[in-house]
This record gives sequence, C-alpha cells and structure tokens, in this order.
Amino acid sequence: MSDARAEVLRRIRAANASAGVRDVPAVERTYRTTGDHPAGSPEVLDLFEHRLVDYRASVTRTAGAPVRDAIVATLAGLAVGGPVLLAPGLPDDWAPDGVPDDGALTPADLDRMAAVVTASTVGCAETGTIVLDGSPDQGRRAITLVPDVHLCVVRADQVVHSVPEMVARVEPTRPLTLVSGPSATSDIELERVEGVHGPRTLAVVLVTD
Repeated sequence: MSDARAEVLRRIRAANASAGVRDVPAVERTYRTTGDHPAGSPEVLDLFEHRLVDYRASVTRTAGAPVRDAIVATLAGLAVGGPVLLAPGLPDDWAPDGVPDDGALTPADLDRMAAVVTASTVGCAETGTIVLDGSPDQGRRAITLVPDVHLCVVRADQVVHSVPEMVARVEPTRPLTLVSGPSATSDIELERVEGVHGPRTLAVVLVTD
C-alpha cells in the first residue's frame, strides 16, 4: 500500500511539474467573519429558535428556573416513557433521573433508551445548527444518534449569528457532530422520513439566564 501511494504521489508531482504548476497563490478571504448581532442577543436567539422550529425541532426557553426542571418538563411533554440516557459529564444540577453513559453500552443497548440528554458546544442562528464535540457533557457520538429522542441543552451565550463564528468556536480535531433538527431524509417523491440516520425527535432547552 505504501509503495502504491508513493507511486501515485510521484506521478502527481511529475504531472504538476510538466504543466508548470507552481505554488498555489493565497486565497483572498473576503467573506464576513462576524454576524450582524452579538452572540446570545435577542435577535440571535429568536432566529435560532425560528430555524429550529422550521426544522421540526421543539424549543423550550428557560430563564430564572432550574435547568433540570425544564428538562424534566420537556421529556414529560414528549411522553418519553422509557429509560433516559445521560451524557457522562452532564452537570449534576441539570441531570434528570436517568442512566449516565459509561461507554460500555452497545448499539443494541442504546436502542433501548427512549431518550438522551446532552449539553452542546455552540449553536448557529443562521442555519439552526447545534455542534457537539464529544466533550464529557455531550458524550460520544453514538449516544446522540441511536436513541429516538435527543434533548440538547444550549446556553444563550453559546448561540452565534453566523457560520464563520460557529466554526471559530470549535476545535477541528474534535469528533464534531452537526445537528440541524431531527434526522430526516426525502425520497424521489419528496416524502419526508424522520429518524433514518439519527434521532426522530430533537428537543432543545435554551437557557437564557
């Protein structure tokens, strides 16, 4: 395999040399790097919620009340009737009754979980996207892809306006998962089917205090 790779690279270099290809010029990066509104501002939070709802996610805002209460109420509103999985590093004062993930649960075990509760790394209002990076309060990627319901807690100060701002807040070497609403796909007839590649239901608790 290494010999084949070396040969491919040799041929590419030779082809570039014969074509007169030299160093690639620097790309002019004139795109905007900040949004029109600061992170966590009312305009950003309203747009973030609008995008999420448009993607068929549910959003519960909580201010001045325990986050745990909002999580419990949201799970009850979704009629979650089975075991709830928790990201292993979820703050104790957030965590509802549930099973902390210890990394040993198999896909079959995860499939028996009715819901999973995690925190998040950053949210983007323009695209309604939430980024998870595998930190302890978010857990390994599998726990947010297999259970049917994903409840994700996002703090207001984590929500930025634009995509460049979102990208600037993540560490590219982390195992990033980008979530824009529940998992969904459409066939050639444009019939939408949810839950094919991930959770059928996305619920967001937006902490605004």
